[in-house]
Amino acid sequence: MFTQNSKFSGRKPLIKSRLGSTLIIPFVLQITAVVGLVGYLSFKNGQKAVTDLAIQLNNEVAARVSQTLQTYVSIPSQINQTNRQAIELGELNLQNYQQLEKHFWHQVQQFSSVTAVLLGTETQEFTGVERVAKNELNIDISRPETNYSHVSYGSDQDGNRTKFLGVNKPNYDPRKRPWYQAPAEAKRSVWSPIYTYVDSETLAITNGLPFYDQNGNLLGVTATDFSLSQISEFLQSLKVGKTGQVFILERSGMLVATSTDEKPSRTNTEGKAERFLATDSTNLTTQVTAQYLIKKFENLQAIHDPQHLIFNLNNKPDFLKILPFQDGQGLDWLIVVVVPEADFMAEINANNRSTILLIIYALITAIVISILTARFITRPIVQLTQASKKIADGNLDQRVNTTDLIEIEEINTLEYSFNSMAQQLQESFETLEDKVKERTLELAQANQEISSLNQKLKQENLRMSAELDVARQIQQMILPKPEELEGIEGLDICGYMEPADEVGGDYYDVLNIDGIVTIGIGDVTGHGLESGLLMLMTQTAVRTLKEVREQDSTRFLDTLNRTIYKNVQRMNSERNLTLAILNYSEGNLSVSGQHEETIIIRKGGRIERIDTMDLGLPIGIDDEIIDFISRTTLELEPGDGVVVYTDGITEAKDMNKKQYGIEQLCEIIHQNWYLSAEGLKDAVITDLRHHIGKQKVFDDITLLVIKRHNN
Repeated sequence: MFTQNSKFSGRKPLIKSRLGSTLIIPFVLQITAVVGLVGYLSFKNGQKAVTDLAIQLNNEVAARVSQTLQTYVSIPSQINQTNRQAIELGELNLQNYQQLEKHFWHQVQQFSSVTAVLLGTETQEFTGVERVAKNELNIDISRPETNYSHVSYGSDQDGNRTKFLGVNKPNYDPRKRPWYQAPAEAKRSVWSPIYTYVDSETLAITNGLPFYDQNGNLLGVTATDFSLSQISEFLQSLKVGKTGQVFILERSGMLVATSTDEKPSRTNTEGKAERFLATDSTNLTTQVTAQYLIKKFENLQAIHDPQHLIFNLNNKPDFLKILPFQDGQGLDWLIVVVVPEADFMAEINANNRSTILLIIYALITAIVISILTARFITRPIVQLTQASKKIADGNLDQRVNTTDLIEIEEINTLEYSFNSMAQQLQESFETLEDKVKERTLELAQANQEISSLNQKLKQENLRMSAELDVARQIQQMILPKPEELEGIEGLDICGYMEPADEVGGDYYDVLNIDGIVTIGIGDVTGHGLESGLLMLMTQTAVRTLKEVREQDSTRFLDTLNRTIYKNVQRMNSERNLTLAILNYSEGNLSVSGQHEETIIIRKGGRIERIDTMDLGLPIGIDDEIIDFISRTTLELEPGDGVVVYTDGITEAKDMNKKQYGIEQLCEIIHQNWYLSAEGLKDAVITDLRHHIGKQKVFDDITLLVIKRHNN
């Protein structure tokens, strides 16, 4: 314990006021700057987050509405094409009324979004089936037997007429209805103007397609329609913020559908449904938004591209999204999504107010505490600082005593520690240099060991990277070229493969030899060079067997398996692969080998799934698999096709670990089958990417689309 030195007794701090100011002022300025900056950034980030969220919500809602509308409008066109083809091929007899009624009844029963299927002829005859309730269908006719009156019958579960429901309209002529006149004049598939059902005030729109005799004379029109109430019901099911709205306009400004309770038509003085402009809507948001669009663009025809806008409704900002919707058959609508900024800002404003109050309180508290702290600390600190400077100058016999200035336990402890330190410095000064040298040597040795480990790690990473690069090159080199696929007559083929970060062994190939198109698709277990080599061996073996004209699928897979199995054994590897072989010739398709399900798509988008589990065993897992090899055959009509894939698609996960799944894949294929093979491939990959999001891709993604051309 050091004794108190009299020369330190009663000594006053030299620059008390300056040290206090130096301690307080920067501290207060820093707190003020930080608090102000945090508050400002919090407010700006809140505003930006609201804008980004509103735009994202508007985009998602508009895209969902557009996709649903596309589904609604595509089904009627497909039904009309089917009916016209059946009439032209003689499968539907215009004079066989019972056949027509049952055929239309089954179509309305099959497609829930369809309201009615109709057929009118140039001889004033009319046959139709309409949905009046979820599971209730009526048969409507107008023929000589009804004296050309529009009458309705109920129907049973087999599509037969039941009780007579009454006369809807005497002297009914389908040729005067909008759904008949529009396609008859256009001589192609078009949508009618929006009109009112003959027996109700319901607004509807119909897709019509004319059909002709062999001499090109118009025989009649087949049509399919749905009521606009279905669109409004869908819009009302959407959640657009808290008070947001969605509505659809025609280019004329007429309201088509809305997510509000307002109907897109009103009953006039004559008791008939009458449409109105959105600017005349009783809903303030719909009315003001429509007026804003007309004022900004002068004419709604001028809106050709999606628009993101912000406008003021009741002096408050609203986020506005306009998305044009066209189908190429006459529909030209605008999807409008409106979300008030207030839906998002209420909680943010409340948080900002709370944040400001907390910031002010924290600032005042910090200033007071800094002043008090400086007052108690600055005086003894001056003495310690001066003594420390002398020690730094080499005068190690310095000691301090501040107990006569202020009784602070921490300062007393600091004084004792300082005096002890000074004494220890004197005692350890002589041995310090030796200890520094010893420690420096230990650090040098440790650094050398670390450098050696880093070098080994770098070499190992280079080796692994080179192996993956080789495997990736092998995988890409053997893929069929686009020009090879384009040269195959009668088929539209498109392939896609995207390796994962750690290369696996996905394989596909398309070979055209002697008019037989052979498609192979497989998935090797594991990753890296070993999987890449097994995939290369498989491709070579498949091509070799095709070149020697091996046509028997059982011998083909058995020979291939024994070849791969023996090579795998020689490599001391545990790798194997699933492999499916498809052979196509003149509309006949055979499938053999075990892999993922093979998806067959019939013309019109109907899906059939072939389970390949009983068609073989994994290749390379056993030397004798001939007893397990089987095959299934089917016929591909013009417009039919096949989709094969690897589990990198169906097992792809989103951020919540949910798999993409075979059901989602089939749904996207069904919705987009009308596209080319390239277009369908893009639609599947786009939907898959949307599902995966920011999740890492853990497996190769491989997809092959084959469509038989329509004759």
